[in-house]
Amino acid sequence: MFFPPPRFERKHEKADREAKAKAICRSCGVRTDCLDYALQIREQHGIWGGMSENERRQVLLEREAS
Repeated sequence: MFFPPPRFERKHEKADREAKAKAICRSCGVRTDCLDYALQIREQHGIWGGMSENERRQVLLEREAS
């Protein structure tokens, strides 16, 4: 659920899958470390530290703009 399936995924399926993954992240003790790592290596796929690819990309863009 943290990564997209190898088959086509409809928009609502993606939203459901990501919501389930993010719910697990909310109670994870290493969430911050996980997110920091994904941002550091610029991970392009999956849910890391409770954030999707697009959310992480936005964080990186905001950091670069500062």
